Amino acid sequence: MISRERLERAVHEALALLRSVEDVREAEVFAASNQHLLTRLHYTSHLPCNGAEEPKSTLAYGIGIRAVFRTPTGVHVGFGSEPSDLTAEGVRQALAKARQSAVPDPEFVSLPQPTGEARTLTRHHDARLMNLRDTDLVRAGWKALRGALRTFLSSRRLAEVAGGRRQISSLGLILSGDVSIVQERIAIGSTRLPRVQTDESALCLTFLTAMVERFQAKGSGWATGWRLSDLTEETGVQAARAAIAAVGGIRVRSGSYRVILGPQAVTDLMTHLIIPGLTTRTFYAGNSPFQGRLGERVASPEVSLYDHGAARGLVASKGITCEGLPTGRTDLIREGVLVGLLSNSYETERLLRDPRGKEKLGTDPRRGRKALVPRNGFRRGTGGGRHFDRPPRIAGTNVVLEGKRPLSARQLLRLVGDGLYIGRTWYTYPINGLAAGDFTCTVIGDSFLIRDGRLAGPLKPNTVRINDNIQRVLKSIAGVGQERKGTFAWGADEVVYAPDVVVEGVRITEIAEFTEQL
Repeated sequence: MISRERLERAVHEALALLRSVEDVREAEVFAASNQHLLTRLHYTSHLPCNGAEEPKSTLAYGIGIRAVFRTPTGVHVGFGSEPSDLTAEGVRQALAKARQSAVPDPEFVSLPQPTGEARTLTRHHDARLMNLRDTDLVRAGWKALRGALRTFLSSRRLAEVAGGRRQISSLGLILSGDVSIVQERIAIGSTRLPRVQTDESALCLTFLTAMVERFQAKGSGWATGWRLSDLTEETGVQAARAAIAAVGGIRVRSGSYRVILGPQAVTDLMTHLIIPGLTTRTFYAGNSPFQGRLGERVASPEVSLYDHGAARGLVASKGITCEGLPTGRTDLIREGVLVGLLSNSYETERLLRDPRGKEKLGTDPRRGRKALVPRNGFRRGTGGGRHFDRPPRIAGTNVVLEGKRPLSARQLLRLVGDGLYIGRTWYTYPINGLAAGDFTCTVIGDSFLIRDGRLAGPLKPNTVRINDNIQRVLKSIAGVGQERKGTFAWGADEVVYAPDVVVEGVRITEIAEFTEQL
């Protein structure tokens, strides 16, 4: 990877060059180096395999420029980037692309300026994770696999149905997933900011699906971390235990159920419905399910939700945004009341000046300015990282859900009485547009029936869907667990620290069972 010192020097040199360009009124320079390390995991007990199948890495670095140009027809704004070149020639190429793409933007106010908040997080990464060796990456993958295999082979339940411990492998044991490490370094400077700043961070994500093929039983395990020591065998242990527990799954009928949504199911709703609806960009477009309700109750009083990009010890923390502004805590929902939105500088400024701002927010934007502080302008890309080749957009960091009166797992089960525990969902998406709040998803595993306040047996995967409304779900939360787990969804920007959540009256629809007629 490119060093922080080299990135910082490149930004200083680029700004010096840009200040000498006559038609450039303002300029922002962003240099980044990102490395993604990945080892894919695949084990089958009955077919030849390597376990850790595909250790690999990708590295990308370069420079991006946002420039504001003076033209005979007014101010134009453009963005350009150049890969793998931090020299003066790379800066000229990026500037030429920015000039070529420049367009008039009547809603543009200025490049990001200081907000009055101070940076609070520095040197927050684990140097060992930042300098991970190839052997450490593969070793991390094997830790997860070995944890799962030990759990399978020591299972009394599997030994009984297989006819002995030595026969467990004949049941068809399958493990599939990956260990992913994202390493990031950035430097950013602007004619609107007092100095060039740098930041560096690394995080690790592990996911594993375990299956007992003979019984079509599967379970999942996952972990997030920011230290090398967070890469343990626990992900594999969790996945295998969940698969064993899923043996003998049964179907349930369509109806309205009291349910516990597990951390992964909660994260799915956050990633695809709730967080996208809590941004200034979505409010400006009039497309939020919470439109015009800033300062009003949008959820159960039991629920609070915030994003905290500067929390030490949380996985997705950063010292600064990709706009050079401090990260920090943004309260979104406080005891059921909508109190804030995620934002970047551009979206905050245009919403503050929008003639329809009061209608869109539900309050005068000037009075609600504290709810719109731009702490979430990031240049995220697929697979993670902070990319030089795109302008900043709004993205979450560490999204934390907490309850007013947190309950233990036993208390949550007693609160449900009879119902369902929904552990893992897939293909969650809005129906009728995001603003309507309607959504659907498929329950694909890690789920159980609850009877008399106890887990009574596994729910057969892929046999029911949830068809509901996110506004109704948020208002129907009856209890929130006290244990939160860092959880991620595929392709998501944020890590969600999600507990178990009890929701009343969730609408469950049975998926028809196909029986072949001969």
